[in-house]
Amino acid sequence: MGHGGNVIDELVTDHREVEELFGKIEALPSGHKDRKLYADQVTIELVRHSVAEEAYLYPAVREHVAGGDALADKELEDHAKAEQIMKDLEGCAADDAEFDRLTGMLMSEIRAHVADEEGNLFPRLREACPADALDDLGDKVRQAKKTAPTRPHPSAPDRPPANKLLAPGVGMVDRMRDALSGRGKKS
Repeated sequence: MGHGGNVIDELVTDHREVEELFGKIEALPSGHKDRKLYADQVTIELVRHSVAEEAYLYPAVREHVAGGDALADKELEDHAKAEQIMKDLEGCAADDAEFDRLTGMLMSEIRAHVADEEGNLFPRLREACPADALDDLGDKVRQAKKTAPTRPHPSAPDRPPANKLLAPGVGMVDRMRDALSGRGKKS
């Protein structure tokens, strides 16, 4: 998290990191305890990434890209589906029968979302938005990820200004819970 570069480069790097974690889950046998560790790490990264996209990327898409409202709305629907899956996954142990089904659904949903963003949304944004604005958005996204929540909150607002106001406080509570529980850390 926090790689540098414009918003597109930043988000593509996030996508690669999540895919790497998916690979670690897929490489372990069903029921292996580390699958839960990696699933928690995926959730932490995806929630931070989604919050930053919702706060800065999608408003820029609405502003700069022709048909941006429809594009942004579709991306928000994708986020809502993924967030609900992550919320359901949060309560599953690695050896729970639901764990494999939910991780499979999450991987499928995220891989389709990433392919759509990288193949459609990002090229359109790069074409429509000035380079300095993309750089500025990259900085804003990096900042947002630092204070973003680390747990799924499906009922939280996903549009400015409410999401920008609430995310840092929720993020602080999530990080405190993670620190106390050891969530996302290998023991």
